[in-house]
Amino acid sequence: MKLLIMGPPGAGKGTQAEVLVKELGLTHISTGDMFRAAIKEGTEMGKKAKEYMDKGALVPDEVVVGMVKERLSKPDCADSFLLDGFPRTLDQAKALDATLKEMGIQLNGVINIAVPREKLMARLTGRRVCKGCGASYHVIFNQPQVEGRCNGCAGELYQRSDDNEEAVGNRLDVYEAQTQPLINYYIRQGLLLNINGDQEINKVLEEILARLKK
Repeated sequence: MKLLIMGPPGAGKGTQAEVLVKELGLTHISTGDMFRAAIKEGTEMGKKAKEYMDKGALVPDEVVVGMVKERLSKPDCADSFLLDGFPRTLDQAKALDATLKEMGIQLNGVINIAVPREKLMARLTGRRVCKGCGASYHVIFNQPQVEGRCNGCAGELYQRSDDNEEAVGNRLDVYEAQTQPLINYYIRQGLLLNINGDQEINKVLEEILARLKK
């Protein structure tokens, strides 16, 4: 089975990707891991990516697609894979499609974990971090035993600057602007599986597996 997985910040995409990989025996291709591996192995595209990264520049789409192609050419991707974190834009999706066609690979589905914006805001702005040991808590989902204090070291809990409403709102705006055209693109191809991410983790997994069986 050859799949893509998408989802906004706070939707639980990483958690579901991890479980799906184990459940279905897929090769997990996350763009972050792929970058690190290509650079470490010194592949042609890894060297090109490193040149841009060393200058503090964004790695161009053609290089990223080239790295995806290198990764998909490996034996562990021959039968199945889960591509996580790419594509992020319509241009990247079109470039990926051209590469997959060239390689004779057909996607079976694109999993899109959808969560209402207000729920994402609550999830992302509710995180609290310990000033002492860095442990992470949540005002709704993972409350400390004593309000405002870490269970482990009793350090003070604080909200990171990138977890405030304005910063989170900006992140969600960028995601929505980039990915809505992508969602429409995969709907037109009949590949998009919209999954309700506003439920318990195991229920989200059950829904994904049920939709894939269809």
